[in-house]
Amino acid sequence: MSNTIRVGISDQNIARGPDILVTFALGSCVGICLYDPRIKLGGLSHILLPDSTAQKPLTAPYRFADSAIPLLLRRMESMGANRRFIKAKIAGGAQMFASVGKPAISDVGQRNVMAVRQTLNKLGIPIIADDTGKNFGRTLYFNTEDGTMRIQSASKGEWTL
Repeated sequence: MSNTIRVGISDQNIARGPDILVTFALGSCVGICLYDPRIKLGGLSHILLPDSTAQKPLTAPYRFADSAIPLLLRRMESMGANRRFIKAKIAGGAQMFASVGKPAISDVGQRNVMAVRQTLNKLGIPIIADDTGKNFGRTLYFNTEDGTMRIQSASKGEWTL
């Protein structure tokens, strides 16, 4: 029997198979799934913004791609994951604010995706699947039994990566 573990905005959690990690309201935010298939350990982070450098002191590290992803990786490694085997799947980063007209707001989804990609690359973790961009919100379900990422969208339906 699996448990469903919710991950909020600017939050993260880890779980072992067969549990499911879920996060809602991925608009311009990005959900990052990390998975070590050898031990069926998965982690999910829901980041809101790309870069933590403007926040001094850093009081909300799970909010930013550049600080949340390394923390998630460390949590997984402390539970026995090996970085050499960890793969990533990402979703979100939509352009939800196109009508605002301010680049800093309207392109935050794209900047989030770029920051996630850069951080994962720096950590040596390959992205094996992504569902990013476009202009619609998503809900992400991450199955820690097999590493599948299921996406639901009110306007687009459901699909699995």
